[in-house]
Amino acid sequence: MRFGFCLLPATLAAGLCLLALPSAACAQEPASGPTAVHELPDTPQPQFALAEAEPPEQQTPAGQSQSAPQPASSATPAQGSSSSLPAAQQPDAQKTQREKADEQIKEQEKQRTVGILPAFNVSYRSDAVSMTAGQKMKLAFRSSTDPVAFAAAFVVAGYREALDDDPGFGWGAEGYGKRSGAAYLDAFDGGIIGNGILPSILHQDPRYFRLGHGTTTHRILYSLATNVMCKHDNTHKWEPNYSNVGGNIIAGAISNLYYPSSESGIGETFSNGFVVTAEGGIGSVFQEFWPDISRKFLHRDPTHGLDAQAHAADKANQQAPPNAK
Repeated sequence: MRFGFCLLPATLAAGLCLLALPSAACAQEPASGPTAVHELPDTPQPQFALAEAEPPEQQTPAGQSQSAPQPASSATPAQGSSSSLPAAQQPDAQKTQREKADEQIKEQEKQRTVGILPAFNVSYRSDAVSMTAGQKMKLAFRSSTDPVAFAAAFVVAGYREALDDDPGFGWGAEGYGKRSGAAYLDAFDGGIIGNGILPSILHQDPRYFRLGHGTTTHRILYSLATNVMCKHDNTHKWEPNYSNVGGNIIAGAISNLYYPSSESGIGETFSNGFVVTAEGGIGSVFQEFWPDISRKFLHRDPTHGLDAQAHAADKANQQAPPNAK
């Protein structure tokens, strides 16, 4: 509707301009035609005005029936301008892909499980655009510095102190503070390395791509498998998740610098790395079924209709093979 209201004044203005033109300008039109034609590719907007003004010009000069259609030669410059458009749009296509990734990341940064726990590294889109190295690092840092990450470190420290873990840190306020710092550094190192640095180097996508449909058993096995499998950036094919497993092991090796000597060592480093990887499977299963729980009990859909589209596609695929045959 807005375009229709703007079109009427523009047409009236074009008609008034044509009436105000002197007759000499109409006589000199063939001479000035080439210059106007050369200016069309740079300023495509006046073409609309010329298209509107063309019928009156053809009606007024009755004796110049042959010279009036000469502007049709502008087809050649138009072809040149259209051939130059793909070259000019190639960098725009790259920017569009990056902008798409930015938009999807902004959507992910709004995701919180139970309204509290950040789910920034979870994608509800199976066809999500691959992230650049800078976007991976930014998302990993955003997840690692969320206030919930600091709160989780205090909870983990209290749990370990209650179980008498890491006695080398001591007890009381000092021991609790050391455990809290160690717990946060463990999570920070694992997140930055496993979700930022290594995925950027190995061109792997660090996000969890939720399946959202299928049988419960299939979804559980899928969730557990994503801790050791991930998608490649360019091909989007599944491959071993070296980033996640390697990040957990490297973070365990770094933790030897601030954990008591009795709690460190090569064996402890690898065992802790594999334990953290296995524990990540529990979180993946929870992220897989959280939208279903939210829709059933909270009547909110975190996927914003993407699950409904996936279910519809499943039904279509089940009905397609018999009909196709």
